[in-house]
Amino acid sequence: MSDMARESMEFDVVIVGAGPAGLSAACRLMQQANEAEHEITVCVVEKGSEVGAHILSGAVVESRALDELFPDWKELGAPLNTPVTEDQIFMLKNEEKAIKVPNMLVPKTMHNHGNYIVSLGNLCRWLAEQAEQLGVEIFPGFAAAEVLYNDDGSVKGIATGDMGVSAEGEQKDSYMPGMELHAKYTVFSEGCRGHLGKELIEKFDLDAKADAQHYGIGIKELWDIDPDKHQPGLVLHGSGWPLDDASGGFFLYHTENNQVVVGLIIDLNYS
Repeated sequence: MSDMARESMEFDVVIVGAGPAGLSAACRLMQQANEAEHEITVCVVEKGSEVGAHILSGAVVESRALDELFPDWKELGAPLNTPVTEDQIFMLKNEEKAIKVPNMLVPKTMHNHGNYIVSLGNLCRWLAEQAEQLGVEIFPGFAAAEVLYNDDGSVKGIATGDMGVSAEGEQKDSYMPGMELHAKYTVFSEGCRGHLGKELIEKFDLDAKADAQHYGIGIKELWDIDPDKHQPGLVLHGSGWPLDDASGGFFLYHTENNQVVVGLIIDLNYS
């Protein structure tokens, strides 16, 4: 076994996960610090090879939070290029037949006028550019593998995973120990099933007064379709076929470049 010690770096804030939550938090922290003419160091670690690599969802975005974070996001080139033009909801009876739900019966929460069909991966890449221009350090390709604690039990920061370890767990000649990132504040935005988050929930009993989390399985593809059938801005939702023994539904978003985001969400009550 190697006796190589882990190096450490000190930051004011370490953020785990370069998704919309982590990157927007980093941007806002630096904006506030710059407005107050106060120097702080903010670091974001991301397990993906690049920012956006693990952001797979198709999405319709309501831009209010972005309006607050960057009021001039249009001038800055944020990739919100496809405004929603129409909502449709269908109940699929079988492979060939469907019933369209009248607009008057569509719940208000499913009206997307004023929203945008986006690639969340592209949006995160853009947010990362804004964060770096504000002075945030972003480290893609580094997974947060371990939570570090102070002697009093508070969170000290995180350690990244070791490099050069074989599938059997043995250290190879290329072995490099992970890096410790220490911070006054550590923000965990690694997703709903992040392994560090699950550890923190258990250690600090964070779910003691909370309902159990509810999960589903999401399946998504990006289709190139015939331009004659493409309607930029069209948003379709629905349920029914092929889900006969489980609850869930589908989405179909006509985005830019003759592409359609197609997805199916299934609750975990299927047999």
